Amino acid sequence: MTQPPQNPYAQPQQPPTKKNWFLRHKILTAIGAVVVIAVGVNLASGGQDSSTSGTTSSSQAATEGSSAPAEESAPGIGAAVRDGKFEFTVQNVEGGVASVGDQYTSQTPQGEYVLVTLKVANIGNEQQLFDTSSQKLLDGQGREYSTDTLATVTNDPNLGFSQINPGNSFVATLVYDVPAGTAPSEIELHDSLFSGGVTVSVA
Repeated sequence: MTQPPQNPYAQPQQPPTKKNWFLRHKILTAIGAVVVIAVGVNLASGGQDSSTSGTTSSSQAATEGSSAPAEESAPGIGAAVRDGKFEFTVQNVEGGVASVGDQYTSQTPQGEYVLVTLKVANIGNEQQLFDTSSQKLLDGQGREYSTDTLATVTNDPNLGFSQINPGNSFVATLVYDVPAGTAPSEIELHDSLFSGGVTVSVA
C-alpha cells in the first residue's frame, strides 16, 4: 500500500504536555488547603484561649480571695447564745483553783481547777435535762476537757440532776480539772449529748 506524500510545510507533532499535579487534582488540593488553614486557626485560637483562660482563672482566684469574708469570731463572756432548747450566758471563768467544797467534802484536782459559771435558760416548750458532762472546755491547742463530775456536784449539789422547765433558768458552775497553767480558750455548750453545740470564747 502506497503512503501519501508528506507535506513538507506541516508542523512537527509535539508530544502531549503533562499537566501540573495540583492542576490535575484540584479537589484534593482544595481540601488539603482547607485542612491546613483549619489546623492553623485551631492552633492559634487554642493558644490564645489557654492564655486567656489562665488569666481569667488567676483574676477570678484573686477576686475570690479578696472578697472572701473574714472568719467570724465566737461570742464571748456575757453574750447569750443558743443551742437547741437552752440559752446559755457565760458569766465568769476562774482558773488556778486548788480545791472546791468545804472542809468535809473538799475535792482537789490532779492539776488545777477551772470554774466556769453560766446561766442556763430553757427556751423550749417542755422540760429539758441540763447535762453537765456534755459541756466541753477547750484550750488554745484544741485539747478538750470534760467536767469533773464529782468536783462539780461537790461545788454545787443542785447540779446532780438538773431538770429545767420551760421559761425557767438557773446559774451553774462547772468544774474542770486541767493541767496546771492551762489557759482556757473556748467552751462548747450543748443542750444534750448529741446536739450541734455552740462555742463561746473565754480567753
